[in-house]
Amino acid sequence: MAKITLSNLRHSYYPNPSSPSDYALKEIDLDWSDGGAYALLGPSGCGKSTLLNIISGLLVPSEGRILFDGQDVTELAPDKRNIAQVFQFPVIYDTMSVYDNLAFPLRNRGRDEDTVRSRVMAIAEMLEVTDMLDQKAAGLSPDNKQKISMGRGLVREDVNVVMFDEPLTVIDPHLKWKLRSKLKELHQRVKATMIYVTHDQTEALTFADQVVVMQLGEVVQIGTPVELFERPAHTFVGHFIGSPGMNVLPCEVSAGQAMLGGQPVALEGPIQGEAKGQTEIGIRPEFVSLAETGLPATVTKVSDLGRHMVVEADLNGTTVSAVINGTPPEKGAQVHLQFRPDQTRLYVDGWIATNPQEG
Repeated sequence: MAKITLSNLRHSYYPNPSSPSDYALKEIDLDWSDGGAYALLGPSGCGKSTLLNIISGLLVPSEGRILFDGQDVTELAPDKRNIAQVFQFPVIYDTMSVYDNLAFPLRNRGRDEDTVRSRVMAIAEMLEVTDMLDQKAAGLSPDNKQKISMGRGLVREDVNVVMFDEPLTVIDPHLKWKLRSKLKELHQRVKATMIYVTHDQTEALTFADQVVVMQLGEVVQIGTPVELFERPAHTFVGHFIGSPGMNVLPCEVSAGQAMLGGQPVALEGPIQGEAKGQTEIGIRPEFVSLAETGLPATVTKVSDLGRHMVVEADLNGTTVSAVINGTPPEKGAQVHLQFRPDQTRLYVDGWIATNPQEG
């Protein structure tokens, strides 16, 4: 296993990039600790696969360096980086048995058969596929094929990092939660450095200790799942994480006070700087309540999500979502919205611009 450092990393697919828009990856500086579980999360086209290919050695970055435990591997070929990779589609040999598939990475590196058997049996037990070891891989279900593909990545004890590139894309939805749980369990047992690339927030947040959220080639926030939910550093993170996503409401700022529809709105703390640019209030639906007083709005939609209701209301032409328990108001009802102050933040040009109030 290894600590992975990305230093001043940039990449463009153009031979002579001349502007920031020419870069698929803008400047990235990251440190991933030895043995950690990490996720790269973002929509298609945000740069996460480019970053994964750079770490694996399939791409050489236009600028910057990649270090494994302080050793510069920027120019090393993939087979010199001592990594394992699990892809969207299972990479296994259909004509081989499950045992031989799991054994292949070790045999390919000249390990003796006692070592091979010990490691294969240990991984098979972790994956709960011991009873399949004599079966041909061709006859396995898609989820079991992906289990074997994961096992091939985990069977070696000498890898610097195991990377998962959208590994559950082809798995039926009702089986995904089983494999997500199994992967988390495997990480806790083998303690390998793992990087999981996905566009699915559920996969990222249930697997990773630290999530790197990317948009348009930039890292917009790095944090624990709780940190990303409770205090998004950027409105994109607020939108992307959570269901429903964070309310982002255009507002005005006057004399250090945020205003919605001419009414002041209490924020989590003082505003940083002069708040020049596009100003917006961000608050998650979980912290919006319906009350006797507050911001007047009209209910436009009510959704029953089972565990709670989501009420959507029109506030000065902007939709605000509120998560509530109990009987919801009817569509068209006049209501008042209240925002929990310690969860109400100001964003300027997308970035958070308030400090939490101390005490």
